[in-house]
Amino acid sequence: MEKIPMSAPDLDETDIQEVLEVLRSGRLALGPKAREFEEMMANYIGVKYAVAVSSGTAGLHILVRALGIGPGDEVLVPSFTFAASVNVILYERAVPVFVDIEPETYNLDPDDLERKITKKTKAIMAVDIFGHPAEWDKILEIADKYNLKVIDDSCEALGAEYKGKKIGQFGDCACFAFYPNKQMTTGEGGIIVTNNSEIAKIARSLRNQGRGEMGSWLEHERLGYNYRMDEMSAALGVSQLKRIETFLEKREKVAKMYTEKLKNYSWVRVPTVKPYVRMSWFVYVITLEDGLDRDIVIRELEKEGIPARGYFSPIHLQPYIRDMFGTKEGMLPVTENISKRTLALPFHNNLKEEEVDEVVSTLKKVVEKVKS
Repeated sequence: MEKIPMSAPDLDETDIQEVLEVLRSGRLALGPKAREFEEMMANYIGVKYAVAVSSGTAGLHILVRALGIGPGDEVLVPSFTFAASVNVILYERAVPVFVDIEPETYNLDPDDLERKITKKTKAIMAVDIFGHPAEWDKILEIADKYNLKVIDDSCEALGAEYKGKKIGQFGDCACFAFYPNKQMTTGEGGIIVTNNSEIAKIARSLRNQGRGEMGSWLEHERLGYNYRMDEMSAALGVSQLKRIETFLEKREKVAKMYTEKLKNYSWVRVPTVKPYVRMSWFVYVITLEDGLDRDIVIRELEKEGIPARGYFSPIHLQPYIRDMFGTKEGMLPVTENISKRTLALPFHNNLKEEEVDEVVSTLKKVVEKVKS
């Protein structure tokens, strides 16, 4: 039994009341709460348009379609990410081209990004990993040089900033996600943000079975999907977004406690945060020293009631990707090395210092046992 949960949403009575208000109204879909949530999010990020959707994956898929990415087009994407970043490319029969990562932040390496560009390259899917912004100046310079579209998979990075600008303002478009382990939650859900009116228009149509904004209910302009956000989720989003800065401060506090208590151990590296970014702390991921078996550490922690996860397994080495593209070990040396050593510790807004102490002391005990 877990002594400390791996993650937990930060819910209060105002969240409950917002959702109850929608239930009592009887308007459960295509209503005013989704529009309110979109307007609030666009204002928070600092963009013109926001389109609420049923998940971050749905949002990313819509953006791939909206940018006209299709069969045979190559999309540069990190392998060190969640599978959805790659799956949405495959949904449109485009080709993911895997980019290695920087050894410090674990975001995609701009130098390797440029090396992987070919005549078939159409777009870059950058990921702000764990809430740390990617190197946006370099990425956008490369995109401009080669005339490439840019999607920011910012699903892990709500509230993060790069050189004073909020994540969500970079590239052609971006998408956030609100699963219960994220900075804020709508249960399930996501939101597309962009300054491009055409992308926003296509996104609204694609999420709603391809209907046009001015057409009748049963008139469909294009092939679309049921990717709408329901009113209960949107109501929760409205309530949660009002407290997002408090949530981010709480997460920063927990992350600092972990870093302070772990920084002097030789067998671990704490997360790197560049001085010109604001990290929004999706998860707290440490890196174990080379040669220390991460999977044994996870099993031993679980025996002690402390959950932990390996973040992330490389997508290019997943069985379905190997089968489709013949990808092999050795293609992305930094990704492959780091992915064997990263360990996500229990992390959420309201983790207490005594719980952090217990996680750290148990981790220390387990590592000493594994090393002996």
